[in-house]
Amino acid sequence: MLRYNSVVYDASHTTYLILLRCIDAVWIAVGIVWVAGAVFTKRTARSQTAGSRIIHLLLAATGFYLEFKGPSGWRFLPESSAIALAGLALTVAGAAIAVWARVMLGGNWSAVVTIKQDHRIIRRGPYAVVRHPIYSGGLLALLGTAIAFGAVRGLIGFALVFIGWWMKSRLEETFLEKQFGADYALYKREVKGLIPFVL
Repeated sequence: MLRYNSVVYDASHTTYLILLRCIDAVWIAVGIVWVAGAVFTKRTARSQTAGSRIIHLLLAATGFYLEFKGPSGWRFLPESSAIALAGLALTVAGAAIAVWARVMLGGNWSAVVTIKQDHRIIRRGPYAVVRHPIYSGGLLALLGTAIAFGAVRGLIGFALVFIGWWMKSRLEETFLEKQFGADYALYKREVKGLIPFVL
């Protein structure tokens, strides 16, 4: 048993806390990749309005805040090392998909909805499975994090981020359809948006 701040923890609880810290580390690594990758983007040719950007940003920021506030509060799953390990596995898998997609997108990536100069439709790697794999991977990672922490507010945070990213993906579709016409319409018919073979 461990004693920390006059609270006694058994090995199972200590393992649970370590797994939660591992999830934090995964998200920090994703953040580093995102910041580093932002340096290598192409020039913007056209961008979304500030108003629509604020809506997406507020939904995502509120969702992430709720997700990472911690494991306290109402729970939908018990505190368990096995559940936390499953959540960590989903978080790692989702983060890996998102990072892979980010690397494949290269200079076309932007934090806001844009069309870049010399923009291209990417259809290889994870983009052959879904049209928005960064969002798909990010949502899988957020779901894994919510499961690991087990707090109801994590599910609410996941739902808010899902809504924000779904809205953003719809706007991206509009931009890409206008830019690429029939080529993008064909891509939409052949590949689902967020969930392979479903949505």
